[in-house]
Amino acid sequence: MSTQYFKGSLFHTPSHGELEFIKDALLTVDEKGLIQTILEPSDAAYVEHLTNARASNQFVELAEGQYFLPGFIDLHVHAPQWPQAGVALDAPLATWLEKGTFPLEAKYADVNFAKEVYNDLVAHLLSLGTTTVLYFATIHQEASLALAEICGKQGQRGLVGKVVMDLESMNPDFYRDNSVAESLEATESFILAVKELGKDVKQGVYPVVTPRFVPSCSAEALAGLGALAQKYDVHVQSHCSESQWAHDHVIERFGKRDTEVLNDFGLLHDKSVMAHCNFLDESDGEIYMETGTAVAHCPISNGYFANSVFPVKKFKEQGLEMGLGTDISGGYSPSLYENIRQAVISSRMLEDGVDVNVEPENRGVQNSRISVVEAFSLATQGGGEALSLPIGVLKPGYACDLQVIDTNVKNHRISSFGVFEKPEEILQKILYLATKENIRQVWVQGNLVHDKNEGA
Repeated sequence: MSTQYFKGSLFHTPSHGELEFIKDALLTVDEKGLIQTILEPSDAAYVEHLTNARASNQFVELAEGQYFLPGFIDLHVHAPQWPQAGVALDAPLATWLEKGTFPLEAKYADVNFAKEVYNDLVAHLLSLGTTTVLYFATIHQEASLALAEICGKQGQRGLVGKVVMDLESMNPDFYRDNSVAESLEATESFILAVKELGKDVKQGVYPVVTPRFVPSCSAEALAGLGALAQKYDVHVQSHCSESQWAHDHVIERFGKRDTEVLNDFGLLHDKSVMAHCNFLDESDGEIYMETGTAVAHCPISNGYFANSVFPVKKFKEQGLEMGLGTDISGGYSPSLYENIRQAVISSRMLEDGVDVNVEPENRGVQNSRISVVEAFSLATQGGGEALSLPIGVLKPGYACDLQVIDTNVKNHRISSFGVFEKPEEILQKILYLATKENIRQVWVQGNLVHDKNEGA
């Protein structure tokens, strides 16, 4: 493939909360799908490159009212729970798991059922502008590998984990690993299979070591998974200090905090992403920083099951890496747009407090609110940093992952009627008001993977 060219105004955040807007930017992209250059109209080489672009059959030029955003990065999705999205969220967590989630996940022993669900989910997420996803699959080898294959075929950058949950006392008889040895052997086999698959996938697919969470795994399994993560230098994901119950359970069982236990078993390093983390303290944050571990902040699902609001600003100021997760299906919405909005709302509620019977000065946690631009950073730049991959930012050397947003779609128009025309105001309106219809095209690693203009 020859050089690709993309011309249009773009928004991104080169670092957390730092918004950059480039009007009529011209991007050149190489055959690997990596951005080579980004030129502005004032650059000396702009006219020459634009002439070359217009003579090329690999040229995308945006119309007035259209914008490029980086592809979104979802750091926490339970792929098998897609059929459960929106169901039983008013139930206690134990009921939600035992009556819904575990019986559902057990169905993925049927690989045909798995393929039906996973094909639908991956296509749906791509249509929402989500170009990279960190997936939990199930304990099933064949179905988990099918998810990685589907990501590869549909053009999404997928990081897929075959789940380990072996502790008899904490998992249902009908859905758990048969033994530590079997779960570790299957995990190693899965790692090797996905690594082989990834050699032929342009945008990349990656294996992920995935203990469901500390309460569901034996010490032997956790130790073995830590060793595999180190042996193959692969990503790691799990849940950490999500709820009051999980937080207290780990302390009671090990006499240590969740973070300390995961670290002791070799599961925290610069390719590790831990979901939720609502009960972290500053000492946990220090371990996260020392090891390079990142947080997957899941603002919608936290509202249902986490018993708390995660203090984004506090831990960003401490220096932690962090991105956003939808947590399907503990979070009902597969859209990172909705999670961007909820991240802002939750931070405002944390700062202001919610109990009017408490005096205002004691009601909230001061200096907790974040802006929508900071939440946008989490969904893009923060996610790429969390995964230690060159994604989420539009600059040379990074993957060409793009959303084309059209603010002039009939019945979905996003307009300020000539009043709020500053670039940051335009982005704010997109982030708060965009629907699926406004996302016209999605590109991953320079490949068009979703095209609303063609009825896709």
